[in-house]
Amino acid sequence: MYRKLRVKMTLFCTAVTGIILLFMTLAGLLAFKNLLDTNDRTSYEKDVDSVLAYLENEEVIDYEKISAAANPRFYTINLYENKICYSYDPEKEKQELMEEICRKAKEIYGFDVSALSAAKGISKLLEFSMKYKGTDHLVTFAAVPHQFGTFCTVISYSRETLKRQFLYLYVVFAVIDGAALLLLFLFSWVYTGKMLYPIEKNRAQQMQFVAAASHELRSPLAVMLSCLTAAQKAEPEEAARFTETIQTEGKRMSRLIDDMLQLAGADACSWDLMPAPVPPDTLLLETYEKYEYLAREKGLTLHIRLPEEECPPVLCDEERIAQVLSILMDNALSYTPAPGSITLSLSFTSGHVSLSVADNGPGIPDSSKKQVFQRFFRQDKAHTSKDHFGLGLSIAREIVRIHRGRLVLSDTPGGGATFTIILRTAPA
Repeated sequence: MYRKLRVKMTLFCTAVTGIILLFMTLAGLLAFKNLLDTNDRTSYEKDVDSVLAYLENEEVIDYEKISAAANPRFYTINLYENKICYSYDPEKEKQELMEEICRKAKEIYGFDVSALSAAKGISKLLEFSMKYKGTDHLVTFAAVPHQFGTFCTVISYSRETLKRQFLYLYVVFAVIDGAALLLLFLFSWVYTGKMLYPIEKNRAQQMQFVAAASHELRSPLAVMLSCLTAAQKAEPEEAARFTETIQTEGKRMSRLIDDMLQLAGADACSWDLMPAPVPPDTLLLETYEKYEYLAREKGLTLHIRLPEEECPPVLCDEERIAQVLSILMDNALSYTPAPGSITLSLSFTSGHVSLSVADNGPGIPDSSKKQVFQRFFRQDKAHTSKDHFGLGLSIAREIVRIHRGRLVLSDTPGGGATFTIILRTAPA
């Protein structure tokens, strides 16, 4: 499903961007064409003026000099007087071109080169453009006086060079657009992949979460149903024992559902925080007093280390951070064998306060350190305690995250695991 969505998003992004690129290319191409066309016409006008100036100043007309005045590859120049052509290009194709020009001038514009009246100075009589054998031509008819009369000068300019420039421009823009579309496709493919990866990963995690939650809920439910069936057939004394088991498993299921609801609230960003400046040493002392008796019952020693200097308060929801410390203490008490020890410690630096819970139990191997915060993960698969579902550290991490802090796992010197809550100090 995600692959199909990725392909569709990639094609859509490439298509939309490609259309925008196409419009920009056409606009740029049109601007370049207009610029080239303007430059070509300007150059043509200068060449025509040079040829006409030469004809006016020379007493003897030399056709080779006329050709030299303009590029002979692109210009055809004929002089007419009283129906006589005094100079012409020897190439047959250019002769045919000139005949076609004179015919169009007469048929379309009513201009006859043989009916030219005397002129006192150079004057341009007619200018137009035409297409001949697929190539555009610029044409100028001008009157050039000489000592015996007036020449009708016909100048034709082939725009073959401009045509080649346009073709080159089309090819260059097509290659650039093709390369740009390819890069856009590759970029869109990579970008959509990175954009969809968290969604795909989150969906996989949700499926794992649902599967694990279903498994965890099925166990107490099966026990409850089994005890209920047995209680219906048992004697009153035995039925009371089954009823007690049903209550125990019901409470266990209730705790699991509460944990799941907390995580669902974190995922939906619906947790309500009531942050206020809280002394971190007070948090640790209250946690120590809460768990000191329980630790002694389990044969564990609970220590607390506070700095001599006064610690700045942290801006947090006191109840939520106390919940995190309780989760860390519950884990430490469950996984630390007697006679072990657990240490609560506090330290601070400029702008941050660290609350740590360290035990000297079996510790957590490096291969599992990234997984301990995953939902329903248990490091000890053989751990049979029904009080832990593998959700505590996930809840703790989410609480610290919404406080914009960090929950860090490290090794305790000499063995064991240390969990450290890093929070920002309250502004002064």
